[in-house]
Amino acid sequence: MPAAPISEDELQRAVNANAQYGNKTAAASSLNLNLSTYYSRVREANRRGISPNIIPRQPTFERDPIPDGDEPIEELLDRRERAFVRKDKAEIARKLIEVRIKMDGPIGICHFGDPHVDDDGCDIPSLRRHIKVVNETPGMYAANVGDLQNNWVGRLSHLWSQQETSAKQAWRLTEWLVRSCDWLYLIGGNHDAWSGSGDPLQWIMADQAGVFDYGGVRLNLKFPGGKQIRINGRHDFRGHSMWNTTHGPLKAAMMGWRDHILTCGHTHVSGYQLTKDPSSGLISHILRVAGFKKHDRYAKELGLPDASFSPASTTIIDPRKADNDPGLITVIHDVEMAADFLKFLRRGMDGKKRAA
Repeated sequence: MPAAPISEDELQRAVNANAQYGNKTAAASSLNLNLSTYYSRVREANRRGISPNIIPRQPTFERDPIPDGDEPIEELLDRRERAFVRKDKAEIARKLIEVRIKMDGPIGICHFGDPHVDDDGCDIPSLRRHIKVVNETPGMYAANVGDLQNNWVGRLSHLWSQQETSAKQAWRLTEWLVRSCDWLYLIGGNHDAWSGSGDPLQWIMADQAGVFDYGGVRLNLKFPGGKQIRINGRHDFRGHSMWNTTHGPLKAAMMGWRDHILTCGHTHVSGYQLTKDPSSGLISHILRVAGFKKHDRYAKELGLPDASFSPASTTIIDPRKADNDPGLITVIHDVEMAADFLKFLRRGMDGKKRAA
């Protein structure tokens, strides 16, 4: 004989039990039903549209309210908005940093290549000579494209055993280098960036007048007479060619960076060339400076050719010239010759106070 139909009263008790206990096993037990039978009754109740008609069981205890440890969403949004506004202003300001030159007449900028000052192959005599010439020549400033030291970290830490200077001595040499002269700009290279968030280099540079940043900086030099010269300095520019050591910065100039001077380092080779923007007449000077790591074990192991003709190159800027005048910027790869030429251009101006 077919099973008798389940009454609505039985189905009501099934859904009530589920609402009361909140647990299907306990609900089935309270009705003396096995789980299979209980499930079938709940499904049938749902099919017929039968819902619980009991008041849910109320707890028999009460606790004090517990405050939410998270900040309210509106406060979180406000805080994140303020953080973005700060970051956005900082990023926009760094796209082109205004630098006011406080002295009249021509100036020189000696662009130092990668020093690697703690490396056994660093040409310390040449490095000290360049610093001395910069400090003793009125109107000459120093700049650096990065990798002040080897800064071996992580899997490269074993390389400390292959050089004479220790990590502590390396930071002493780096601090000496940073404080040795007034850097117009100083770039943190890939070796410098290995220090991470606790980088002492940022702390050392905190009281320096020049601009410091990792990867690169872009400056707009404003001279007293109104002349403006843009410098785009990076540790390196994207793009390399086996035929042209300045391919990266040249590509940047030709792809839209209308700057008077584009300079970089990183690869420990030298290069220099000119390019002219036909629409504006602006002449861009493209520089790659090799640096002071004269003897490089890594380059020797790979059989890399010696493509360095100077560890640093100096750009002599005569603000009295027009943008399309080839005499506006003169590039000299010998620091003493650059100093002599700058003194010649500045004759009669030597008594004027050098910018702080």
